[in-house]
Amino acid sequence: MKKIAVKKIKDQTVVIPGSKSISHRMMICASLSSGTSTIQNLLQSDDIKLTIKALKQMGAKIDQAKETFYTVTGFGGNPQPCNKDIYLGNSGTSMRLLTGIAALGKTEYTLTGDQRMCERPMIELLDALTLLGIHARSDNTKGTPPVYIRGDSRDGGPVKIDCSKSSQYLSSLLMMGAVLKNGLDISLESVPVSSPYIDLTIDIMKKFKIAVYQIDTTHYTVPGLQSYVPGNFFVEPDLSNAGYFWAIGAITGNMVCVKNISENSLQGDLKQIRILEQMGCILKTEDNMIGVCGSNLKGIDVDMSDTPDAVPAISVVASFAKGKTRITNIKHLREKECDRIDAVSSQLMKMGITVEAGEDYLYITGGRPRGARIETFNDHRIAMAFSMPGLIIPGMEIENESCVEKSFPNYWDIFDAL
Repeated sequence: MKKIAVKKIKDQTVVIPGSKSISHRMMICASLSSGTSTIQNLLQSDDIKLTIKALKQMGAKIDQAKETFYTVTGFGGNPQPCNKDIYLGNSGTSMRLLTGIAALGKTEYTLTGDQRMCERPMIELLDALTLLGIHARSDNTKGTPPVYIRGDSRDGGPVKIDCSKSSQYLSSLLMMGAVLKNGLDISLESVPVSSPYIDLTIDIMKKFKIAVYQIDTTHYTVPGLQSYVPGNFFVEPDLSNAGYFWAIGAITGNMVCVKNISENSLQGDLKQIRILEQMGCILKTEDNMIGVCGSNLKGIDVDMSDTPDAVPAISVVASFAKGKTRITNIKHLREKECDRIDAVSSQLMKMGITVEAGEDYLYITGGRPRGARIETFNDHRIAMAFSMPGLIIPGMEIENESCVEKSFPNYWDIFDAL
């Protein structure tokens, strides 16, 4: 358990490690190539380590040259046989993205994880792979891990999938589709959630010289028989993690800037600065640096379907704002590392805040939050979001604080140095 000490912070600038979303995708694309790539500023987190280990099991040669500098020699779109289970902890990104990659193999792979991971359904992706003639199954009708994948067909072709729960299903299909004989023509049943992550996947694929096209919001195509071209790449800072420091600027009234960030970033969580601006914050953007400073925070109505990882931090900021904040279209948060709608509402109520939680929304009435012992539910984003008030409210304690290592191993070092 970590006790947060109240302290006065100054206007300042912080440096954030590499993006988790980009790190996963770059590692996978580099492993799909037939040559050697270098990747700089790769995030050093538990989830990325799980993806690296899995890709090694599939035949990629991955070496850590320096702390955040890696070389990757790929398996050329042909994953090698693996007779051991591929363990992915509670990394939903690893599980969903690598399921598609496993479908390129000629032998069966078993992908599994921890108890929570084995409660997170992914039947939509398994069904789509089955439609493509790929052996993809689970031990139950919900499609929860362990999942068993064998690539019986590399033909590809048209496929339909429901991405209302996760955009990662589509990202998985796009990355695998490039090496199939006929590529993939993917139709979605509806507009996907978290669509900026799809844009991110397409951008990274293009960096590896893969052609991929968005026809409209529910139709994507990727031509077949393409080759991922190795190269030298840099992972930009993680804007999901930058959001905690912007939120600290919001609730403390100090200008907190994050370095090495472009206003042109494709990471969906860049939208956090606009949400905070709507809530009354002042923004500062200059020289690849973006800062946020709070001022007379007010409640707003906001659809966060595209920025789910930012919901815990924005919810905590809302607890300090005047009036009611209505966060909507977030049903997919119930399938994350924990049920984040329930987690956020229960912990805010511990702090004396009035919260109404529905199937796909959070309504938070701002007030005067008080200190509490926070249960993290082993969820890194709950731990980081609820650490922020401890800077200005006495009595904030974070249980299982080490869970931040999933995505941001040095979070507490940066936080304590504020």
